[in-house]
Amino acid sequence: MTLIDSDSSREQMVQQQVRAWDVLDERVLDTFRNVPRERFVPAEHRFLAFADTDIPLPHGQHMLRPNVVGRLLQSLELTGSERVLEIGAGTGFVTACLAAGSAHVRSLEVFPDLADSARTTLADLRISNLEVVTADATRLGTAERYEAIALTASLPIRDEQFERLLAVGGRLFAIVGEPPVMEAWVVRCVAENVYARESLFETVVDPLINARRPRIFTF
Repeated sequence: MTLIDSDSSREQMVQQQVRAWDVLDERVLDTFRNVPRERFVPAEHRFLAFADTDIPLPHGQHMLRPNVVGRLLQSLELTGSERVLEIGAGTGFVTACLAAGSAHVRSLEVFPDLADSARTTLADLRISNLEVVTADATRLGTAERYEAIALTASLPIRDEQFERLLAVGGRLFAIVGEPPVMEAWVVRCVAENVYARESLFETVVDPLINARRPRIFTF
């Protein structure tokens, strides 16, 4: 059995993957140093905890690669005072990173077993400024507003319902499109019902379960 030097591997991940992908915010880099990513990886894949690869999860899902998580966190510009909504808790790693930089995180996860796993790990790590809710994010039906929103799964097409959950001044991270190319955006609510969108990078991640899809035209 090969033992992994977690501290050394984590710092290598920070320098060679996260910082190398233009994540220069030291608060974000310190979050990667302080949140034990390996605790959120399924046991059978723990040797991949710090690798630049998609780590398989149940239901055909995958953990986001560290560099994508870094750009996500940097784009939200968290200061410690935000109420954050996360769409897609997965095993809870991004949830923990968001909680490290904000006042409170509400995370939605459609798969009950993933939600339970995230809750257990987060509780074991004594991270308390968050809640993981088993729910379908495409059926929110809420008027609550957030200063930051993170979608950890992609949207085949732009879905403005998530933008409408932003408070004025709030930021949303989303990946939009279909394979082979998807585009990561940060959307800012600059005034009531007024949004500014900035393109960040291209990538491919799993689609959000039950997300809206483009209409298929038939003749």
